[in-house]
Amino acid sequence: MTANPTRVLVLNSGSSSVKYQLLDMAESRRLAVGLVERIGEETSRLVHTPLATGGARRVHEGPMADHDAALKAVAAELAADGLGLDSPQLAAIGHRVVHGGLKFTEPTVIDEVVLKEIERLVPVAPLHNPANITGIRTAQALRPDLPQIAVFDTAFHTTMPEYASRYAIDVATADAHRIRRYGFHGTSHAYVSRRTARLLGKDPSEVNVIVLHLGNGASASAVAGGRCVDTSMGLTPLEGLVMGTRSGDIDPAVTFHLKRVAGMSADEIDELLNKRSGLVGLCGDNDMREIRRRIDEGDKAAALAFDIYIHRLKKYLGAYTAVLGRVDAVAFTAGVGENAAPVRAAAMAGLEGLGMAVDADRNAVRSDEPRLISPEGARVAVAVVPTDEELEIAQQTYALVTA
Repeated sequence: MTANPTRVLVLNSGSSSVKYQLLDMAESRRLAVGLVERIGEETSRLVHTPLATGGARRVHEGPMADHDAALKAVAAELAADGLGLDSPQLAAIGHRVVHGGLKFTEPTVIDEVVLKEIERLVPVAPLHNPANITGIRTAQALRPDLPQIAVFDTAFHTTMPEYASRYAIDVATADAHRIRRYGFHGTSHAYVSRRTARLLGKDPSEVNVIVLHLGNGASASAVAGGRCVDTSMGLTPLEGLVMGTRSGDIDPAVTFHLKRVAGMSADEIDELLNKRSGLVGLCGDNDMREIRRRIDEGDKAAALAFDIYIHRLKKYLGAYTAVLGRVDAVAFTAGVGENAAPVRAAAMAGLEGLGMAVDADRNAVRSDEPRLISPEGARVAVAVVPTDEELEIAQQTYALVTA
């Protein structure tokens, strides 16, 4: 008698890339991880690591014309390790989908109706949803008999109350064009907020957490008893914190000014705010390690960029303290949040009145494990919690297909 399938393949399809992980949910372990990048270029690259066999990382370079070719290459790599997509142990494929609007509040089995709704949301996620759709259709063609599950970045934030998700613009216009605050990085915020509660030895329903997801993209969320009540990103991932190449919060009249005075088109303004702003716009670098190196050498532009970045973080920490009323923990996560001790120290500096502080020795420790970096007995726990969006997607996918 064949045991129930326990494996989940997680796919995160970008416009020119596919990140993937194969996990065994019965044992909560990764069997393989990989990345295909530069799809559609002559220098496409696939990096595959077979964790189940303990084998060496394999790298393949050469043209991959499209996502179909990329996923077929991924399937071949998995098959070479005895983990092929035709395995009876494969229970489902879980897809990261960036924008689910208000319709999708939980993981969803993908059919044509669901795909059409994801397509309908392309205007509010033009950089992400088309790539997600391509990955889904390709995976469906490879395994049409297998459940394909969409896990939405926006879903965790659909619990925001109306007063937090609405913009103060004409209601009829907003409703006609689906203009509201959706929020993003939801799988990360969900995972990290729950993991932080566990670190404190409490149930998520008992804990109020401010999550700071700090990577090249950055967002903050206020999570009360396991439910998101506010988040920094809005209609798109442009709103909120200063990011690697995105401006974050900005007076909307800046766009009118640039059009009228500088003669810039909508597309040019879009590119400016999304790709040539944030840290890279302020100092020419979006790598926090390089910015810190330049600061140590006396670079004033890098120092100012860092100060603006930290100032925005502190504003959100204060705002979300007010929103939550009681803060039990602040959790730093993602590439910068997990690895940049100077960012964590600077963000907490001067917030002792809010009960927030870091212990210098604890903050300096590098580890892949969740850990507290606040002083012993601090009123607010400050934690570093490595995010695991792929595990979160796999868990949600597996829970749905085994329900």
